[in-house]
Amino acid sequence: MQTAFHQKPSNLAHETFHRVRIDLPGRLMRASYEEFDCTVTEMSPGDVRFETEAKPVTGERIVAYLDHLGRVEGHVSEVAHDGFVLELNATDRKRDKLAAQLTWIANKHELSLPEDRRHERLSPRKAQCDIRLNDGREYPCRIIDLSLSGAAISLDVRPAVGAQVTLGTMRGRVVRHFEEGVAIEFAAIQPQDALKRFL
Repeated sequence: MQTAFHQKPSNLAHETFHRVRIDLPGRLMRASYEEFDCTVTEMSPGDVRFETEAKPVTGERIVAYLDHLGRVEGHVSEVAHDGFVLELNATDRKRDKLAAQLTWIANKHELSLPEDRRHERLSPRKAQCDIRLNDGREYPCRIIDLSLSGAAISLDVRPAVGAQVTLGTMRGRVVRHFEEGVAIEFAAIQPQDALKRFL
């Protein structure tokens, strides 16, 4: 599986990360407030490469809204004939969240999770939660993606594939392990109201 985002050795003041190849549509806005469709072809928690008809200049501020990732912003660091690279302005917390989301996106074709096909995955605003195992042990975790039928969560332990777990109040079972944590399939399709407290 593709992972991640260890920093490259760098003498630069800002952190530099390895990019992964992805294919995400979105829409961006230039400093002039002109809007353009775009596609992300490579991304790391530190920068993103867009293919787009927009022709910004180096140093220009860009705001973009990307499928599955939401809003990102930064300044143009490189310009090419078919797009540009944006150096992201983000807190350490935001970069950690992006790393987890990008790992999930980069690996989703290998995970083959049921919710990939059946229900849209959402990135929760309230990502902190607890997971409880059948033996009563509880662990703090962070929800990376959430849908009506399952979730991807980041946590330090790895319950066995097939283990019964409860995420908040939602019962399910572990169906996959990946670099950041585990994927859970819920025991039943969740009502919309069950997800609202996270969104």
